[in-house]
Amino acid sequence: MNFKLSVISQLVILAFILASCGGGGKSTSSTTGWRYNDPDNGGFEVQYGYEQENGPGLVLIEGGTFTMGRVEQDVMYDWNNVPKRVTVSSFYMDQTEVRNVDYREYLHWIKRVFVDYPEVYRNALPDTLVWRRPMAYNEPYVQYYFRHPSYNEYPIVGVNWLQATDYCAWRTDRVNEGILIREGILNPDPNQINEENFNTEAYFAGQYEGLVRENLPDLDPNKDTRRVRLEDGILLPRYRLPTEAEWEYAALALIGNSFEERVYERRIYPWDGHNVRQDSKSDRGEMRANFVRGRGDMMGVAGDLNDNATVPAPVESYWPNDYGLYCMAGNVNEWVQDVYRPLSFEDIDEFNPFRGNVFTKLATDEEGNVAEKDSLGRLRYVEISADEAINRWNYKKADYRNYQDGDYESSIVEGGNWVSDGSTQERGSSRMYKSDIGDESSLITDQSRVYKGGSWRDRAYWMTPGARRFLDEKGTRDDLGFRCAMIRVGSPGGN
Repeated sequence: MNFKLSVISQLVILAFILASCGGGGKSTSSTTGWRYNDPDNGGFEVQYGYEQENGPGLVLIEGGTFTMGRVEQDVMYDWNNVPKRVTVSSFYMDQTEVRNVDYREYLHWIKRVFVDYPEVYRNALPDTLVWRRPMAYNEPYVQYYFRHPSYNEYPIVGVNWLQATDYCAWRTDRVNEGILIREGILNPDPNQINEENFNTEAYFAGQYEGLVRENLPDLDPNKDTRRVRLEDGILLPRYRLPTEAEWEYAALALIGNSFEERVYERRIYPWDGHNVRQDSKSDRGEMRANFVRGRGDMMGVAGDLNDNATVPAPVESYWPNDYGLYCMAGNVNEWVQDVYRPLSFEDIDEFNPFRGNVFTKLATDEEGNVAEKDSLGRLRYVEISADEAINRWNYKKADYRNYQDGDYESSIVEGGNWVSDGSTQERGSSRMYKSDIGDESSLITDQSRVYKGGSWRDRAYWMTPGARRFLDEKGTRDDLGFRCAMIRVGSPGGN
């Protein structure tokens, strides 16, 4: 039987090797000349040779530059994604959309753990009534699509943006807890209740004890053992929704459409060419995605179904793109992180563009210590003040969802027709504008979130990665799901 060395054993061996090296190089500080990982020198620990572990379900998306935006006629005349050149850093993305069975696992956990807070479970439930249509008989999907084992591998739908974000946070903690158990640091604890559940940030802050099997040896001569720290690189970064730029970049997968930095054809879809049918010899003519071919044609004629799916198809259906990602066109639309604005492209950053930043910090007590975790076991965050925000551009606060939209708080130049009496727009308000000449507002709010990808209910037009639509973050649809992403730390190419 093969036994993998635990992290503790690896660190002990590494510390011994590095402490025994008397020369320079990586074992010695080039600033002070003192050796790293040496208890005689105070025990300052430095880990070398770190390579980020692939989180469960994730695929590495090597970053780069690409032209973000539309590549075909804007038949809706939205003009909301004009092409622009940007760069996206490397990241990880789920190979498939989150499945029904994945989301049921999540519900099972929170129902089992938050026994005194049943509203957590109720708030996480997907809206199965999204299947109902005034002039259609879809009641079987209301009852069976989410719960029945026949649909285990189908993408979850009826989940709003807030629920998807909560799922990502839960997944982060379960994966990291599993890593600590695997490495022999914690014992499994199936009896976690309420706030005494594993939370990654609470663990780092020393506010989660758990069933400790063995802590790491501490090279500090004044201490014996310690818990895992961020500097050890053992725990993974957080799962989250991808940004719009990341999602679009991953969908296009230009890694398979370039040679020595030369992109030889811009893609309309996540594959080459302008056709939606497979062009390989063995599968020629087969539909590449799950979408509506024409009015009333959801899957084709019996005996030769064109996409073989009346509703969403299993998440590994059709052919993956050049990054190995399934269903980046069709099947279900997918939530991304960004707040929707029609003219986001005018204010875009060239590196990792994103709209929706609300900068926060950990809540602290009067002595400056991290505040106690909340009733669900999570650390508290507060929005940072204007003095602590990135204020070199004279922004008013740390909420940039409305960057230069005309609202008072994010406007660089005060005065004119916009309110100048010092009043503020409350966070969570559905109002985007405030004016002293009338009660002006917009259908687009701070809660409008972007979704992309096209679905089983959409025409091919919406399957182009540059297409973008929006929905209130509390809204749900029967053709809208999501997948998770994670930052790639270190080298872009994974070496």
